[in-house]
Amino acid sequence: MDLSEAMRGAPTSRRFRSDPVPREALVGALDAARYAPSGGNRQGWRVVVVEAPERRAALRDLYLPPWRAYLEQTGGARILADAESYDPALVRNVRRADEYANGLAEVPVHLVVGVRLGDLAVTDAQLPRQSIVGGASVYPFVQNLLLALRAEGLGAAMTTLLVPAEAEVKRLLEIPEEIALAAHVGVGYRADPWPALLSRRPVEEFAFAERYGEPLTAPEGPGSS
Repeated sequence: MDLSEAMRGAPTSRRFRSDPVPREALVGALDAARYAPSGGNRQGWRVVVVEAPERRAALRDLYLPPWRAYLEQTGGARILADAESYDPALVRNVRRADEYANGLAEVPVHLVVGVRLGDLAVTDAQLPRQSIVGGASVYPFVQNLLLALRAEGLGAAMTTLLVPAEAEVKRLLEIPEEIALAAHVGVGYRADPWPALLSRRPVEEFAFAERYGEPLTAPEGPGSS
């Protein structure tokens, strides 16, 4: 699969077929993902592949309380309770996410992604705002993994909703203390058709020239579009 095609057509997949996922497809995706950029080439990411039904069910049980809290926090619970008052597309998206959370035990493969805390360079730790920089040492790997799974014909849903249950997840999967939970990725063969192109905002809405707010325009002439 062409890289641009994968980037433009790798949606969050929340409905999966029950078909088992071949181990070679998972290993192939992880093998490709490991070439992600890594500060100091530390490669601090760690992944636990969970396929056993009882562990998938246990992860679902840990996932649901943070998911329900998230629904309340974001207004999703209100949307589900009063669906007629909201845009049908919004209601459909919230319902899909809720069905995914409640059916998590049926998702064929769970990838629990962690990162070694000692491998993080958190350069914004002293700034008077929420720190975000530490994720640079793990989330490029996660994005590589999502694209590699798409190239293998597999759908995936990445969330961070297991993170509030980090202590319980680490006990369940025997993850060492020095590993922090970074993401959960549900994987399987997508039940819905693949989209040809994802819906995203145009470049001019988020990229600026020289200073924030200054429009960035594409050059005119041969090769421009």
